[in-house]
Order: sequence, then C-alpha cells, then structure tokens
Amino acid sequence: MSEGDGRPANRGAVAATYDRIADHFARTRVSAWPEVEQFLSDRPPVETALDVGCGNGRHAELLASLAGRVVCLDASRGVLSTAMTRCRDAPAPVAYVQGDAAALPLADDAAGLAVYVATIHHLPDRDLRVRSLDELARVLAPGGRALVSAWSTTHDRFDADPDATEGFDTTVDWTLPGGETVGRYYHIYAPAEFEADLAASRLAVVEAFVSSGNCYAVVGPPG
Repeated sequence: MSEGDGRPANRGAVAATYDRIADHFARTRVSAWPEVEQFLSDRPPVETALDVGCGNGRHAELLASLAGRVVCLDASRGVLSTAMTRCRDAPAPVAYVQGDAAALPLADDAAGLAVYVATIHHLPDRDLRVRSLDELARVLAPGGRALVSAWSTTHDRFDADPDATEGFDTTVDWTLPGGETVGRYYHIYAPAEFEADLAASRLAVVEAFVSSGNCYAVVGPPG
C-alpha cells in the first residue's frame, strides 16, 4: 500500500485494473459480507434488484433470492465474466451490464432493492462519488432500500487520525500468483466525510454506521 495521491490517470484505468486481476480476485471472494447478509435478511421481495459494482456476483446471489430479476453492473468486463459464471444457477434471471456507477443505465424508480458496496471508493473524485449517490437515488423505487459501503480510515490497515473529517487517496496493491503486484486506486473515507457526501446527495439516509473498518449506510430514495 502506498499513501498519497493514488488517483488513476483516467476512470478507465480502474476498470482495466480489475480486468487484469479479475480471475484471481473472483477466486478470493467466496462469501458474502455479513453486513450485506444482515441488510437483506428482512427485506420483502421486489421485482428488480441492483448490484452496483457487482464483482464476482457473491451478493447478486443473495439478491436473486429476493427479486424477480437482478441487474449486475460493473465497470470491468473481466469481473462481469466471473459473475456470469458464479450466478449461472441463481434462483432468478440475472442481467450483466458493463457500466458506470456515476451514470447508471437504468430507468427512474427501476430498483426496489440495491447494494452498492466496496465500489464508491474507486471513483477518483468527490463530484463523481456524489453523482453516483444521486444516480442511486434516481433508480431506487419509492420505498426501496439500498446498502452503500466504502473503506474507512477506521480500518486497521491504515495509520489514520481517528478524528479526521477528511479521508485520503491511496493505492492498495493486489498481488497476483507469481508475485506481480497491481495497484488499485481507493479513496479512503473518514466516517464524517462519508456522511457528508451522503447528505450532499439526493438519498435519504435511514442509518449510517461503521463496521469492520468500513463505512455503511442504509439509504432510500428522496422524499
């Protein structure tokens, strides 16, 4: 890990990084996050669920048990391919879309349920991150709920000021078999900053909390 401005030269660089590590990344991401399992444990069935930054589909599998269909969106075509493999026996149809979290290719009010976990921190500036939250607000149906998460300065891998109100940009290395390292851009959120970005968006915050070194929020559409 190297701290400082690890910002990629362009947004396509983040997708290219995950294309490069997709297969190995998918093999190391076996289980759903407990916080996602808890969030989904008492949700009513919905027509359409959305997984923004779906990775290898480990959370889409859970969404498919609650939805008539699931839309898996990721910027990386390689990562989407691993999700297709994992979710081929999902209990509901799954659509796979290569797309941008800051410009979701869904209609207004399209999703009754969504997860947007471990993804917003890969967007390389605040305007894009807030825009992605606005997009989530736009596509959530009335009464819909989403779980948003990002890496936090409270994570034990970072030597960060626990009272900081601003996070920082960094590069976190991914080590491939054979020892090659690939740097991944992250914006590490201070909890207060995460809540400020949520407040700057159109989302309605139901609950915000920190767990296992991550910032989380349960959110709904405006109004």
